[in-house]
Amino acid sequence: MTTDREPLDPGGGDATDHNCFGCGRLNEHGLQLNLIPDPDGYGVFTAFVPASRTEGYTGMVHGGIITTVLDEVMAWSLARHGIWAVTGQLTTRYRKPVVLGEATTAIGFLVRDRGRAIEMRGEIRRDADRVLLANATATFIRVPPSKASEWQSRYGSFGAAEPTEPMEGGDR
Repeated sequence: MTTDREPLDPGGGDATDHNCFGCGRLNEHGLQLNLIPDPDGYGVFTAFVPASRTEGYTGMVHGGIITTVLDEVMAWSLARHGIWAVTGQLTTRYRKPVVLGEATTAIGFLVRDRGRAIEMRGEIRRDADRVLLANATATFIRVPPSKASEWQSRYGSFGAAEPTEPMEGGDR
């Protein structure tokens, strides 16, 4: 997967004009991730070349930063589907060290929409050989419709005309 695509077009609002630690352009201490639509339409990905300020143990990215990157791509993958939700539970598995300065790609995608709760997956792979470095599973909880509309206006719709409602009975 290459990252020479345009960042997400919010389609209203500015998804990066805020202080979010993960993706906000106004947070000078944040990661300022550049979120890009997955060309297959499933989710969102980001190129991530970790700088020294993300270091945990010598030469390795701090686990909290890795989890933050995974949380961001999963959350914005939901927004791309018109689903506004907050992280309810997130489990990260660290498989191999994420090395400072080494190009990686993180992607998030929807696994199952159960109505109010949505199951997500995310992964980070090293670009050089596509080795899986870390992956996460998460359950996101939909926000109330009024909050979803507010966030859509603030951050953009990512191509979804209106925030989606959970289907009666859960699964989609």
